[in-house]
Amino acid sequence: MKQELKSSLGRPYITIESDATNRLISVDWVGYLTAESIKAGARAYTKALAESGYRCVLNDTRKVIGPWDHSLEWVLNEWAPNAAAAGLRHFAMITTPDSLADESAQSFYDQLKEFEVRMFSDEQTALQWLQQCCAQAS
Repeated sequence: MKQELKSSLGRPYITIESDATNRLISVDWVGYLTAESIKAGARAYTKALAESGYRCVLNDTRKVIGPWDHSLEWVLNEWAPNAAAAGLRHFAMITTPDSLADESAQSFYDQLKEFEVRMFSDEQTALQWLQQCCAQAS
């Protein structure tokens, strides 16, 4: 199942897909992210995770423009505990090294405690790591 959330201007900012083959939720963020779009997107894929019974998320932020530090406190203090409660155990974050979004991702990585997160610069390596984790979790 594929879900797409759009901004008030009609532009997609997140695509969420359930990947039954790899037993994970795949998330693709696009553009400049506001605090509200981050909250809506994160809640949507956490709900998809809970409904699927999967334990892994592939979170691609390579198409994000700009930092998302404005939402880091919410992500760490509200979303992460809720995502862990929904079953999240392994989170692969794909970033573009040396970007402003990567700096936000690094802050997230450094402070997160609720589940295992790893950062990657390419999708194939991230997917391989998740495949190992998800195979163990099933």
